This record gives sequence, C-alpha cells and structure tokens, in this order.
Amino acid sequence: MHGVLVALAACGALALATPARADELTGTLRKIHDDGVVVLGVREASIPFSYFDGKRTVGYSQAIAMQIVDEIRKTLGMPQLQVHEVTVTSSNRTPMLMNNQIDLECGSTTHTVEREKVAAFSNSFFQYAVRMIARKSSGITDFPDLAGKPVVTTAGTSDERLLRSLNTDKQLNMRIMSARDHQEAFNAMKDGHAVAFVMDEPIVYGFKATDPHPDDFIVTGTPLGYEVYACMFRKGDEPFRALVNRVIAHSQTSGDAERLYRQWFTQPIPPYGINVDYPLSEQNRALFAHPNDRALD
Repeated sequence: MHGVLVALAACGALALATPARADELTGTLRKIHDDGVVVLGVREASIPFSYFDGKRTVGYSQAIAMQIVDEIRKTLGMPQLQVHEVTVTSSNRTPMLMNNQIDLECGSTTHTVEREKVAAFSNSFFQYAVRMIARKSSGITDFPDLAGKPVVTTAGTSDERLLRSLNTDKQLNMRIMSARDHQEAFNAMKDGHAVAFVMDEPIVYGFKATDPHPDDFIVTGTPLGYEVYACMFRKGDEPFRALVNRVIAHSQTSGDAERLYRQWFTQPIPPYGINVDYPLSEQNRALFAHPNDRALD
C-alpha cells in the first residue's frame, strides 16, 4: 500500500511539473483553457467562509478556492489565467453551475446525497452542527421553544429541509420564513420578525461575532444534525474532481488547512477585526487527518 501511495505522489508531482496538453483536456479544464478565465461562484455574507469585506471576496472557503485556482494555472500552464467572480445565493448556485455560468463554488454549500443527483462535490473542508441563533432576552434555548412562533432560515439550504421536517414530525406549528440569503435571515431575527434564525453553527457564530452587540445573542439548540461543506462543480468530470481533491487533501494533511482555520475562526478577520472565536472541533481535526468526500446525511 505504501508503494502505491508513493507512486501516486510521484505521479502527482509529475503532473504539477508538466502542464497538460490542450488537446488532452476535457470538461471544465477544457472550458477554462478555451475561455482563458475560471468563473468562481462566491457569497456576499457567508462569514467567515466566503464574504465581501468592502473591497474583495475573502474567507476560509475563498482561500481554498484560490488554492484550487493556482493548481488550475499550473496544470494548464497558464500563469496569467484570469478569475471572474459571480455572486451566488443558496437558491441559485446549483442552477448557475449546471448552466455553465460558474465553474466552481466554494462557499458554504452542504454536500448532501440529494444534491449529488445534479452536482458533484469535492472532499469536505468543514464539518458542523445545525443549530440556531436567538436573542438572549427571548428565552429560546432549544427547538421545542419555537412551537407556534415565527422562525427564519435561508431558502434553498439543507437547513430549511431539516427545519420543515422537524416542524412536521414534532407538530410544532412554527411559522417558517425563508429568506433570500443569510444576511436577510439574520436581520429578520434581529429586527423581531422571527424569534430564531436556524442555520449552520459556524454561520450563526459569524453573525454573532460581527454584530455591534454580540452579547445580545445566543447560539443554542440541540443539533438538528451534522453536515459537511464542500466545493461544488459539474458532475461527470473526473479530471477536475481529481485536481480539486488533490488540492484539498494536500492542504488538510500538510497542516495548511489548520493554519487557514486558525486565521479565519480564531483570529481577528476583516473588515472590522472581529474574532469569530470558533475553535477547531475534534470532528474537523479528524476530517483533516482523513480527507474524504462523503455526505453525512
């Protein structure tokens, strides 16, 4: 087995040293080569994964996306390859991928078995729990407290599906609102239109940390489930999948992913120098040690 790994590593090193010939390219790599540009789907407010800091798109996921872009440049022998960013939402990111409007999306997209029907996913780069954020003054501590109350989540997310299933299964009679994006959902909770915003734990921690009054809010609730984020690209494209996974696996096993994690989750981040204060979990530490592309649902 060790010999096989060494051979694969050698092949990987050779691939990095010798750019692919244009006539050998297929799928996304051929499209990027011919267009002279890679089109990234980015988010406006998925703090600290992919968000606009007032000048440019930054974040943990965006850093991973740019590492992938660097590998594409090397593979294609195109050091001046341009990057075009297209803002996507939870609702339109998959259709935009399928319609060739974006080539790659690394934001806060959950890899689910259902989504595998229409898109492909990379090695996971983050594992998390689905919880909620509420005002401390609301008295909300767990999901049964939401019975009969207005609750918000983001449209087109796996969290919306989990929340609606909970509502039906437990007959909570919640009034579920589906916001266009995470910022709109958080604002709905903050402004009192909903008592809680149900979303991925790191996302709500990001909103709590960056609010002018973070102590007014609490992240709470028994997890509705555990999920993973991954980069998303078109199905049936093995060369592109191999490239993306090679980048992510190397980052995780080399220690670079943990460095990136510390940068975006445990240190001050732009534009206001806020610290999300979300230490590396044992689940993510295990993921980094054993890169894989499995959905958890």
